Amino acid sequence: MVVNGSYVRLSGFYFFYFALLGAMVPYWSLYLESLSFDPLTIGVLMAMLQASRIVAPNLWGWLADRTGQRVRIVRMGALVTCVVFSAIFWQQEAVGMALVMLGFSFFWNAVLPQFEVITMQSLGEQRDRYSQIRLWGSIGFVFTVAGVGALLDFVSITWLPALMLVLMIAIWLNTLLIPDQPVQSAEGGNESSFTKELFRPQVIVFFIVCFLVQLGHGPYYTFYSVLMQEIGFSRTEIGLLWALGVVAEVIVFMIMHRLIGFFGLRHLLLLGLLLCVVRWVLVALVPDSLPVMLFSQLLHAATFGFIHAVGIALVHQYFSTGSQGQGQAMFSSFGFGAGGTLGALMAGWIWDGYGAAPAFYAAAAFSAVAIVLALIWIRPEKLQQNAG
Repeated sequence: MVVNGSYVRLSGFYFFYFALLGAMVPYWSLYLESLSFDPLTIGVLMAMLQASRIVAPNLWGWLADRTGQRVRIVRMGALVTCVVFSAIFWQQEAVGMALVMLGFSFFWNAVLPQFEVITMQSLGEQRDRYSQIRLWGSIGFVFTVAGVGALLDFVSITWLPALMLVLMIAIWLNTLLIPDQPVQSAEGGNESSFTKELFRPQVIVFFIVCFLVQLGHGPYYTFYSVLMQEIGFSRTEIGLLWALGVVAEVIVFMIMHRLIGFFGLRHLLLLGLLLCVVRWVLVALVPDSLPVMLFSQLLHAATFGFIHAVGIALVHQYFSTGSQGQGQAMFSSFGFGAGGTLGALMAGWIWDGYGAAPAFYAAAAFSAVAIVLALIWIRPEKLQQNAG
């Protein structure tokens, strides 16, 4: 059972981590645009934030499982993130910007997957309560996405990197409050176990679905704010649109343990994927309709909230205790890493050549493929029966 002190420390990490995302995801592309980078260059640079997730989480996950020093790895990753990111203040050219973004994200992306393991281990038998801790991340996102959006209507967007560095320092300070939780390091047999667990057909398809989901989110995370600004929305309004989506996500996280108990993991996943298709089609068709955009942002509760919570639960179910770090790393690597990187690159290429609507139609198509794969393959109860 998680005592109040542990709950506050765990929740505090998620608050600051996703507060940083709330400052970065909606506004970093606007910052890059302010440096006169074209859409294709912005797409490539945004891909740098995701590219390190292909390698970094797996490296750090393997190291954490082998050594058992998960908390120390999280602390080190948070500290080096701050140090490397500080070089951003001297970058004006695309190459320098890309190197700094790739460098700091290599360590930053090492932090969250291992902290997910720490949280699940701290919860013990109360793992269905994960969403009630994770929701503080969503609250942090809302806090900054709305606040930064309003602030940037009054100050220059050149202040954005400084705000982000402050949040990075807060993340590192919070990691110092997390007590060390050494776990038994993995031996050679556990490496074999991880490989065997990873290459089961249902698990492979699960990671492909995660990849397609994040591939589909590429245009949204990379260019949604740019699209809204081009249509005529102010930065305050853009921030409030992002905040609305995450408020809906917070509400879902508050009741996620009940939703999982009532619907089951498979049905929640399928519903989230279906609403991905609906959401991206709406953004492609009528991005200038405020009521439709408000509705599409509310769908974030399902397109991110459902899919993320189900994904964390499935990873914990698919992988044994000694493989949890690598399992969470693969979840981050395939989805946010490979999917996010190619999604940003795809978005930049399509946006530059064909415009906004085709990019979001492509996103809907990727989500539709994920539905078909999940319908056929994602059946967690069968995997449990086979394991038994």
